[in-house]
Amino acid sequence: MSRKILVILVAVGVLAFCLGMAGCGGSDESDGKEERDSIIIAGSTSVQPLSEAMAELYMEQNPDVAIEVQGGGSGQGIKSIKENIADIGALSREVKSDEKSAAAAEYVIAKDGIAVVVNKDVKVENLTIDQIRKIYTGKIKNWRNVGGDDRPITVVSREEGAGTRSSFTEITGIAADGVDHTTKAALVQPSTGAIKKTVAKTPDSIGYISLNILDDTVKSVKVEGTAPTVDNVLSGRYQIQRPFLYVVNGHISETTKAFIGFIMGEEGQRIVEETGFIPVN
Repeated sequence: MSRKILVILVAVGVLAFCLGMAGCGGSDESDGKEERDSIIIAGSTSVQPLSEAMAELYMEQNPDVAIEVQGGGSGQGIKSIKENIADIGALSREVKSDEKSAAAAEYVIAKDGIAVVVNKDVKVENLTIDQIRKIYTGKIKNWRNVGGDDRPITVVSREEGAGTRSSFTEITGIAADGVDHTTKAALVQPSTGAIKKTVAKTPDSIGYISLNILDDTVKSVKVEGTAPTVDNVLSGRYQIQRPFLYVVNGHISETTKAFIGFIMGEEGQRIVEETGFIPVN
């Protein structure tokens, strides 16, 4: 074999090796860029639709940023930032005292009302906080005791650890002294959407859902004479309301800071309103 042919074969081999390695080390640079420009959000299923809407627009405007939105509940949001498996934890309740050490910063990105809903066959239009508490703790078991028909009440609730459940039970007094007294007979559902579907198809049932998914498949009841509306939440007249929070640990990236800044700004808050939640700015 001539020296010239040997040189050509060696050159071809080196070129093939470099291409296989994505440009002789270029892969490492690309991987690093992808990691820097990625954001993972995990937590509340109530906040999830808002996060997804925010992420979609932000990625359109910033194609070099990839945002992944996951559910799992508010408790999972705290756990995810504590274990560094998410950049942002999404909560639909306040941060609890024993969670404060995990959250280096908290951002209230929106507010939400929690609507008390019943199956459309239930002939009750208004409930007091005390009546709601007694229904959910199993002390009131029949609609006739709150002005309805002589029918047993089917209670529908979120799972333990869900932000919606924590807010609802704390505001109404169902949870007291750190103990949630929701009746064991409750039908437990994994999301507010699942609660709505269950109440819609289950006669004589009652549940609670995020205000933004309220529609005519279920009937909302007034609480202490006040309907669950945006205006009534903003004025404070409607008592069952909660914040939507983003929490981060002490390792927040510049990419994550920029995304949160977008959410708290004019454009982000417009999306909050468009998705049926209540802006804070």
